[in-house]
Amino acid sequence: QVQLVESGGGLVQAGDSLRLSCAASGRTFNSYGMGWFRQAPGKEREFVAAISWSAGSAVYADSVKGRFTISRDNAKNTVDLQMNSLKPEDTAVYYCAASLGLVAIGTVEYDYWGQGTQVTVSS
Repeated sequence: QVQLVESGGGLVQAGDSLRLSCAASGRTFNSYGMGWFRQAPGKEREFVAAISWSAGSAVYADSVKGRFTISRDNAKNTVDLQMNSLKPEDTAVYYCAASLGLVAIGTVEYDYWGQGTQVTVSS
């Protein structure tokens, strides 16, 4: 069992940066691939970024590639999402998720989800 709690969301202006953090409980954190997803009002939840259990592999959605960076610290049981050059279209609730797969991009591949943190980017 893994419990996930996101933090770091807020209201920023276009072009600003924000760093989201996800704290995980459970002794087997380093067995899970971790991902970030987001869901805007009226839209489906979409993949943002994922990282393997060893941090050796990471993948990104095309819409955030070059602007967002996912990282993890297995000693601290945390996974972060550094978001730079934010755009109004990045506005969404951001969710952290854990998967027993290596690096997963589909929501159905994730076993545990956090409650989400709101990110709002004004133009």
